[in-house]
Amino acid sequence: MSEVALRTSELPRLRAGRDLPVLLAIAVTTLLWASAFVAIRSARTHFAPAPLAFGRVLVAGIVLSVLIAIRRDALPARRDLPAVAACGILWLGVYQIALNASERLIDAGTAAMLINVAPIMIAFTAAVVLRERLPRSLLRGLAVAFAGAVVIGLGSGRHHGAVEGILLCVLAAAAYTVAVIVQKPLLARASPIAVTWGACLAGAVVCLPFAPALVDEVGRAPVSSTLLIAYLGAGPTAIAFTTWAFALSRSTMARQGATTYLVPPLVIALSWLTLDEVPGVVAILGGGLCLGGVALTRRRAAETLRRRRVDATGGLRRRPRGGGGDPCETGAPPACGGAPARCEEGA
Repeated sequence: MSEVALRTSELPRLRAGRDLPVLLAIAVTTLLWASAFVAIRSARTHFAPAPLAFGRVLVAGIVLSVLIAIRRDALPARRDLPAVAACGILWLGVYQIALNASERLIDAGTAAMLINVAPIMIAFTAAVVLRERLPRSLLRGLAVAFAGAVVIGLGSGRHHGAVEGILLCVLAAAAYTVAVIVQKPLLARASPIAVTWGACLAGAVVCLPFAPALVDEVGRAPVSSTLLIAYLGAGPTAIAFTTWAFALSRSTMARQGATTYLVPPLVIALSWLTLDEVPGVVAILGGGLCLGGVALTRRRAAETLRRRRVDATGGLRRRPRGGGGDPCETGAPPACGGAPARCEEGA
């Protein structure tokens, strides 16, 4: 086998090696963010929205500061600081407070569904602002997944229709969308941990006026509720925001945003287990639609990888109509230049 053929046969393996860390990062992000909706819902009885947001971002900032010191990651460049600050203010300030407030009015499953208008906003905003292409498979997947999110809301939020809670979730989704648009270019120049760390510092500064209220509420709250703040800061914020940034740096915003449609069905299941908020059949069907939509958004990448594997193994060769052996099969170089992909395209 020639050196070129050896290198070609290694392409699928290398691609799979690059995809696996991204898929793991997406899985960690999805699970931790789903648990955050339930934790916020549980902590609402002892912590007001703004102090809860401050406690969460404060813990996250401490955890990430330790990681930055250990890893010695380079900090974001001075020219990127305004964008990092904007990302933190929107995502770890406005988004967190609005979401916390909304979950005092509506259940966790409905909040997760409403927040998931954000991937739709992200996909189309990215297409307009950053000229990201929207493949048909991605558009179909987004439509199916969003339909599933709507079905979940109909099934789990029939008795929780507070207009204020819905509007707060829409506000949170809008802040989330703009933050992701701002974050994406930063990840080409700084590490995911450094960007998340800077955003946490900005969010903590914005929420700093609520520090006295947090101290007061921590003094009156049970230890279990205080531990929820520690968990929200270390898990769904410090870890999940970093794994999200890592995956986003290796994907488009539209495709990455679509993966968050996995969150609502997980929130429904966790709420059922921990908060006794039992989902109905309609909500379960909606969760199935969400999973199907996400599968559609990943279909294009899977087809591309499959074609590369076919090219690497020399499969699906066609014989010339005029008879005789296929030069690609016999090894004759002139007709196809010895490149399997070119032979297949010209067959």
